[in-house]
Amino acid sequence: MKEAKSFEISKHLVWEAYQRVKANQGSGGVDGVEMADYEQDVKGNLYKLWNRMSSGSYFPKPVKLVEIPKGEGKFRSLGIPTIEDRVAQMIVVLLLEPKVEPHFHENSYGYRPGRSAHQAVEVTRRRCWSHDWVVDLDISKYFDSIDHELLMKAVRKHTATKWELLYISRWLKVPYLLKNGELVERNKGVPQGSVIGPLLSNLFLHYAFDGWMSRNHGSTPFERYVDDAICHCKSEREASDLKDAIKRRFADCKLELNEAKTKIVYCKDANRKGSHAVIQFDFLGFTFRPRLAMNKDGQFFVSFIPAISNKARKKINQRMRGWWATSRTDMDLQQLAASYNQIIRGWLNYYGRFYRSAMSTIFKGLNERLAIWVTKKFKRFRGHRKRAMEWLNLVAKQQPELFAHWKYGILPSQAK
Repeated sequence: MKEAKSFEISKHLVWEAYQRVKANQGSGGVDGVEMADYEQDVKGNLYKLWNRMSSGSYFPKPVKLVEIPKGEGKFRSLGIPTIEDRVAQMIVVLLLEPKVEPHFHENSYGYRPGRSAHQAVEVTRRRCWSHDWVVDLDISKYFDSIDHELLMKAVRKHTATKWELLYISRWLKVPYLLKNGELVERNKGVPQGSVIGPLLSNLFLHYAFDGWMSRNHGSTPFERYVDDAICHCKSEREASDLKDAIKRRFADCKLELNEAKTKIVYCKDANRKGSHAVIQFDFLGFTFRPRLAMNKDGQFFVSFIPAISNKARKKINQRMRGWWATSRTDMDLQQLAASYNQIIRGWLNYYGRFYRSAMSTIFKGLNERLAIWVTKKFKRFRGHRKRAMEWLNLVAKQQPELFAHWKYGILPSQAK
């Protein structure tokens, strides 16, 4: 006789969830089980998970809390569930996402199928041209502040499936495990790093912000990428009033507006008169500010447009400095290119999407560092960095696609 289960969960869904988690990679959680370990008996492990989830006896393990450097001595807390718990969360994501996705706002871009940060930046750029003022919102410790009761109320609007609600509630309450072995109980917040976290955090702000904006400020366009949001206003007074209204709304939703980082910005350009203390803001790794641009007739003018932010530039330079912690003279130029090109290409594809010339100084610096490498690698160039740069320039002309940034014309001859 076949054993009856409390909940009906498809084994095929469990397998698909596992495949998604495997593709996303990531390290193991508190149990020390890595993906390679889990795969040694993957069918048995998935069957056990399915069996426990179907019977209601599945309880997640504590979430491993790690500190990720943000720069400037600051850290971001990242919660890492076990691989088994990530698979379990993915099962619910695969069921819940199709239910909530059609309800999400058109101006919400973060962690949504078919939407990207570049789309959000592009829309922001266009709206800055048509609206003089911006409210740049910052929520204090958003992921750590999400109220569980309000979040579950939002979840219940989209699913009545008992086991989904049961396990989401358990994931929200599971404690953090610190490096020193201490368990930290949780009564609010969603761990950054969890599989279901992006969907739940999006859902919370859909009701706390997006829907509220539509009902109360329907003529005010905005872009939101998870907890980063930009609102566009016609006047400074409108921007100030909106900021105050959002502050009150967030307080009602048990969130706090970060007053120090939330800014009212004047989108200064060649046609906008007057001045304001703040004429720039950062959004998704780009700084929006007045910059020289060229019109279709080849004439320069001042436009309010995005380019790579100083914060992103510092992170890239720091990453590249790490490449030269050792001399790398055991490698040849082709091996160096193979080691770094995927990363360089990623930077160019993301930050080079808008005002790519702002990235030239970054890669001029890389060319200089490559010239130093040449002087250490080859005896004939020792003490002759200028000759090393000339040799690199010759290589770049012969093999312009060897390094990803050379392909875009940032050649060694352009280095300082």
